[in-house]
Amino acid sequence: MIHQKIKEAIQTYSEELTELRRKLHSEPEVSWEEENTTAFICEYLENLGIPYRRTNPTGVIANIAGAKAGKTVALRADMDALPVEELNKDLPYASKEDGKMHACGHDAHTAMLLIAAKALNESKEELPGTVRLIFQPAEEAAAGAREMVKQGAMEGVDNVFGIHIWSQMPTHKVSCTPGPSFASADIVKVTFKGRGGHGAMPQDCIDAAIVASSFVMNVQAVVSRTIDPQKPAVLTIGKMDVGTRFNVIAENAVIEGTVRCFDNETRAHIEKQIEQYAENVANIYGASAEVEYFHGTQPVINDEYSARFVQKVASEAFGEDVLYTEKPTMGGEDFSFYLDEAPGSFALVGSGNPDKDTEWAHHHGKFNIDEDALVTGAELYAQYAWSYLNE
Repeated sequence: MIHQKIKEAIQTYSEELTELRRKLHSEPEVSWEEENTTAFICEYLENLGIPYRRTNPTGVIANIAGAKAGKTVALRADMDALPVEELNKDLPYASKEDGKMHACGHDAHTAMLLIAAKALNESKEELPGTVRLIFQPAEEAAAGAREMVKQGAMEGVDNVFGIHIWSQMPTHKVSCTPGPSFASADIVKVTFKGRGGHGAMPQDCIDAAIVASSFVMNVQAVVSRTIDPQKPAVLTIGKMDVGTRFNVIAENAVIEGTVRCFDNETRAHIEKQIEQYAENVANIYGASAEVEYFHGTQPVINDEYSARFVQKVASEAFGEDVLYTEKPTMGGEDFSFYLDEAPGSFALVGSGNPDKDTEWAHHHGKFNIDEDALVTGAELYAQYAWSYLNE
């Protein structure tokens, strides 16, 4: 049930949409520091006459109440940037903040939801129900969604929908498949304690560097030999801090890594195995081990009904050729915490265009988007809300 007035409105506001995205891109703010971004969103909503409230310390929750009673659908956009140096120095809207950049497309998400809100607000007299707008901070810290839920973002919500711009997909394409979309993303920290000493007298020492190295080499067997091959999982050790000097045998070693998978049973198994491997490896060498396991985001599992509904809305709005099947990613997304509160789905909107050099990986300093994708995302937000409330 596509609303023609919404489609025409978003087309009319396409230039404004691009301007909004460029302003946000040039003024990036990292997780929990989105003060100016929050203020800008509040001012924009106020000018539209959409009631809102700020969340603490940053973020915005707003409601577009239709003239008729009905369900409540939530639309979410994240708004934080990354501590990444922008390498696209020639862009007229390049980041003005050294070492900070919208390297993941959250500027686009925010701009798209603002324009979707503008179009929906113009049709609110025909709207049966309420559209909840969630402008979320700190997605990159895997903490913002959980905090927004605590502060009432999902109260009374029947369904929730989110979008991520995606440089690995062609511009305009939309992917929203039922089941796993993004993986859980946990952090593991292992501290080994040995006995330091002179590099010339190893017999008097317990070398933490050897202990840590043995652990790093052996712990990969947790995935390759203890997990069902049909249940994808990744265990990556990304940091090792060991030793103080070339001729001193290390007393301490600290290892940090991440665990990614799509179901909580596998997640719990890997956590337990890491603890066992750390303890056993330490025992072999006479060292000790301490494991700290931090649960980050949940896996994002698209609800069957909601994902099929996104496909239906997208094909009706843009034609069946828009549909694309992107395989699940081991990347993490804290949109998962909204799905703990209500059924919903998370769609990817393609922005990759080799002619515009927009196929760089997310989080890279050269990341950019094909701005032609903005209209697709804004309309998908708005048409999904309209169609869901009218169903």
